[in-house]
Amino acid sequence: MRGILRSVLPFLVGAPLLALVQWVMPEAWVLIAISVGVNVVLAVSLNVVNGFTGQFSLGHAGFMAVGAYTAAKITLALADVKLAFLPAAVSDQVVFAVALGAGMGTAALAGFLVGMPSLRLRGDYLAIVTLGFGEIIRSIIENLRTLGQATGLSGLPKDTNLVWVGISAVATIVMARRLAVSTQGRALFAIREDEIAAEAMGVDTTGYKVRAFTISAAYAGLAGGLIVHAIQLATPRMFTFIRSIEVVVMVVLGGLGSVTGSVIAAVVLTVALEALREFQSYRMVVYAFLLVVLMLARPQGLFGTRELWDLPLFRRLPRPRPVAPAPGGASPTDVRDEGGRGGRA
Repeated sequence: MRGILRSVLPFLVGAPLLALVQWVMPEAWVLIAISVGVNVVLAVSLNVVNGFTGQFSLGHAGFMAVGAYTAAKITLALADVKLAFLPAAVSDQVVFAVALGAGMGTAALAGFLVGMPSLRLRGDYLAIVTLGFGEIIRSIIENLRTLGQATGLSGLPKDTNLVWVGISAVATIVMARRLAVSTQGRALFAIREDEIAAEAMGVDTTGYKVRAFTISAAYAGLAGGLIVHAIQLATPRMFTFIRSIEVVVMVVLGGLGSVTGSVIAAVVLTVALEALREFQSYRMVVYAFLLVVLMLARPQGLFGTRELWDLPLFRRLPRPRPVAPAPGGASPTDVRDEGGRGGRA
């Protein structure tokens, strides 16, 4: 029961607060906040593959596109459908929820189909396969009339708001954190540290990697559905190779394997891009220069494999007990299943 309450409480508290924030916040700031939330979903979900499992995926934009176009087609098809037993506004939100769920499902299916053959590969080979998948998806969209070809789908209902984005971001963070402290999470970390040793100890390395890939793809599809219903437009140009690289940069900057690192990096980079918008001619130059400096100063990322509560300032706060001390400090692999029951390994 405590575990259920801990999972549900952030949503019960956060939803009313987010609705209040959207009501008082200027429209321009709301769009920035939505962009931040979507990038948090993308960065944390990609961290499940690149950080937890130690793989290198460059196909996140492709899974975004699958989820985005699935959700967009459903909301356009059901635009005139109203549930008679619900108010019109609530009915629209139910349709949007169904569209987001379908987008997550199709993206997860795409992740599974891509992951089954490709996750037997490692390193650069896996990166090439996932990059190719993203480009294939974009090329298919550009040549299908039902998906609007290069012009995309326009006139989407503006269903995305701070509440939807905030709940999605919290759900993604809760998923990643609970996965990290679970038995499956420890298997993923074992694969990251030494895949051959993990396989020798009986870990189904391919099976665990496919599951992580599928989960990551599902949440990328969720992010895609949210962003296209925020700007009311879905085009192939939104899901290019550059978009995948942006998400990878957030994960690497925050620290591979650090959930809180991915969150903070997504917030910082998104806000930095918006803050530099006044210097349009030099915006990307300054942005790239800052990234180079940060990587030279902190090649392991802002947090490395640690979480925010592993820092000295937060060490007095209650947290799960470690299984065994790690030479480089606490990491996501150092925590027990929630509740911390059991002695040291």
